Amino acid sequence: MHPSQQTFAVQGMTCGHCERAVTQAVQRVDPAAQVQIDRPSGKVHVQTAQPREQIAQAIADEGYAVQ
Repeated sequence: MHPSQQTFAVQGMTCGHCERAVTQAVQRVDPAAQVQIDRPSGKVHVQTAQPREQIAQAIADEGYAVQ
């Protein structure tokens, strides 16, 4: 599988700790994933070869609403 850019709208990220929690959740699914977070817009950009559903579930499991 080739990595692709995926963008998620994530609600509830309010601080640096939230960003770290989301980044770590994604990297538990794909340790090689590149994660960029734009907290003001609530966008999480992930470069990964993993299925979108797995990444979204990992973020949701941390307690954030994913759209």
